[in-house]
This record gives sequence, structure tokens and C-alpha cells, in this order.
Amino acid sequence: MWTLPQQVVCEECGRILYDGVDLRPPEELIQEYDGKCPKCGKKLSFAPKKIEIKSVK
Repeated sequence: MWTLPQQVVCEECGRILYDGVDLRPPEELIQEYDGKCPKCGKKLSFAPKKIEIKSVK
């Protein structure tokens, strides 16, 4: 079984909000950060704006 890393990044400032192999529900991350990015204050949303899949080199 493959384990793929997941990274959640603030679309406004680029701060990494989560980086790991365990999939975490969006509502859990939003609650953890009180609904906003700790760096820039942008409101966090359930709807992703951009999803990228990149290979590890």
C-alpha cells in the first residue's frame, strides 16, 4: 500500500498549514487554526481553489 504525503498551503501567503502522510479532514485543519491563516489572517475555506499533484524526486 502506498502512502502519499499531503500538503495544505494558504493560497494567500503560502504558509504551510499541514504537511504529512495522514489525510486530515479540512474541517479539522480549519478548526485547528480558528478559521484563519495564522500568518496572514485569510479566512480558510472548505473549497480548494487549486490542487496540484507533484512527483517526488
